[in-house]
Amino acid sequence: MTAVLREFAMPDVGEGLTEAEVVTWNVAPGDVVTVNQILCEIETAKAAVELPSPYAGTVGKLLVEPGETVSVGSPIISIETAEAAPAAPSPAPASSDEEQGAKIGEPGKDGRIANLVGYGPRPGASARRPRRGAPTPATPV
Repeated sequence: MTAVLREFAMPDVGEGLTEAEVVTWNVAPGDVVTVNQILCEIETAKAAVELPSPYAGTVGKLLVEPGETVSVGSPIISIETAEAAPAAPSPAPASSDEEQGAKIGEPGKDGRIANLVGYGPRPGASARRPRRGAPTPATPV
């Protein structure tokens, strides 16, 4: 396991606002936090919101003081997380293109173009339907 220092930036809490004020911190440097634990309370022009932690780890530093207004996207706290070292990539099983089928957007063995269901044109679907003519009056019997 290696320690990684992550910064949590002021999120966009919706409502089209570009900044928020940090009202109170519920954690201090050195505290151990879990995912979704409330870190702080922020206040926008429209509402007060509690921000949950996106990471589990140890609080490194509070980057914003209470009462300070922060722009969306600016870092507000750093959290040291413990992450596993990247695993060595496992070798992919050997297989030919014929076994895998066609890739999206490329023609397959049968000549059809592979696409996601419901997406893209159907072959031969470019012809328009004939227009309806004017209704013919019914002939009396």
